[in-house]
Amino acid sequence: MQQLVRILSPVSISQNRTPPNPDTNFLLPTCSHACELTCRSSSSSSTTGSTFQKLQLDTLAPNRNLVGKTFCSAGAWVHPLSSTESHSHVEEEKVGVLLLNLGGPETLHDVQPFLYNLFADPDIIRLPRLFRFLQRPLAQLISTLRAPKSKEGYASIGGGSPLRKITDEQADALRLALEAKKVAANVYVAMRYWHPFTEEAVQQMKRDKIQKLVVLPLYPQYSISTTGSSIRVLQDLFREDKILSGLPVAIIQSWYQRGGYVKSMADLIEKELQSFGSPEEVMIFFSAHGVPVTYVRDAGDPYKDQMEDCIYLIMQELKARGINNDHKLAYQSRVGPVQWLKPYTDEVLVDLGKQGVKSLLAVPVSFVSEHIETLEEIDMEYKELALESGIENWGRVPALGCTSTFITDLADAVIEALPSAAAMTTSTTVGESNSSNQDPVGYAIKMLLGSFLAFIILLAFPALKNQSI
Repeated sequence: MQQLVRILSPVSISQNRTPPNPDTNFLLPTCSHACELTCRSSSSSSTTGSTFQKLQLDTLAPNRNLVGKTFCSAGAWVHPLSSTESHSHVEEEKVGVLLLNLGGPETLHDVQPFLYNLFADPDIIRLPRLFRFLQRPLAQLISTLRAPKSKEGYASIGGGSPLRKITDEQADALRLALEAKKVAANVYVAMRYWHPFTEEAVQQMKRDKIQKLVVLPLYPQYSISTTGSSIRVLQDLFREDKILSGLPVAIIQSWYQRGGYVKSMADLIEKELQSFGSPEEVMIFFSAHGVPVTYVRDAGDPYKDQMEDCIYLIMQELKARGINNDHKLAYQSRVGPVQWLKPYTDEVLVDLGKQGVKSLLAVPVSFVSEHIETLEEIDMEYKELALESGIENWGRVPALGCTSTFITDLADAVIEALPSAAAMTTSTTVGESNSSNQDPVGYAIKMLLGSFLAFIILLAFPALKNQSI
């Protein structure tokens, strides 16, 4: 979550973006239903839904009773068949691929508005329905108070996030990989909390008259707070547009289990191990981005199960190559007073030092691009903590970036998803997002009251102010 908090860029009053309707849950998995996925949109007045068909891309590791019960192998989900018929030949259509990512402030001036956008997202700070009017006032206060500390972090890595540049490079590489496989496609980048926003990418797709779309989140594992949030925004935009509502779309929900990804990660780990004097003695330390426990326990977020399965698959690949090093999974970037997934990266590093571990290779397993959480949090903060705790030899696996095997596998995933694209639902949901238009006086009163209550909350929980993001 620290990534989520680190990456947010504050928005000035003119830049502040109204968060999507918090009552709309798009593609939120329900863990109690085996092999069935349901898309639900609900509000206080209406509930609409449609069951998604599953496009199987790969099979999960054997004897692992994890994500399969929810995702049937966590591949791509696509909308059910509609009156919109797909063309029989991909080559005859204008194909688009939409890469979803978090986004990040490109300059220090962007940090506060970026943070505002992050905290204004109801999938990041999940308030009870009764208190949802506090969302934006609370986001404004938290982003304002956190901005100075966050700016220090971005200043230490060059004054801004490299995420957009890297994602643009990945988009170009993916386009070329698709061309090499005889699929001509326009590849677009949609950031959740900073430019280019999802809305910008969608408008460009309309101008280009895209006829079929594959949505590809650049998050290997699914979480409500990352892939789920980005797709919810996309669904809202498609609902409100007559042209887009009929566009055939396939959505790849998660792809951590794909052979290309697993092998690419194993390749990077194997290479970095050789930089140590005694590679066989190195602890492989997977550090994943954390999420609040309530997401998993109460909202059915499959992230924890998918992450554990991801580590299993990578280690199985390494063992097949004769690499039998010990490994450990921990979660980084926790924020605020609530409980996050454990064990925490910082606490585990201290414990490993006490246990006598001398060589450690950090693996940022949930990130495919370098950004604040790899360049500053892992490379600086965690490295310093590890050395202080008694670990003598430190290494870090780079993010996948534009690694050829990784990009080629993403191209294969896109091609596999294309035949199953179908139109999104066009049903609309009335929620809180338009409350200001319906009752401007009541909305203003809520904002004033919300600002006051948000200030009281911050006084009660000073950790929200002081924690680095």
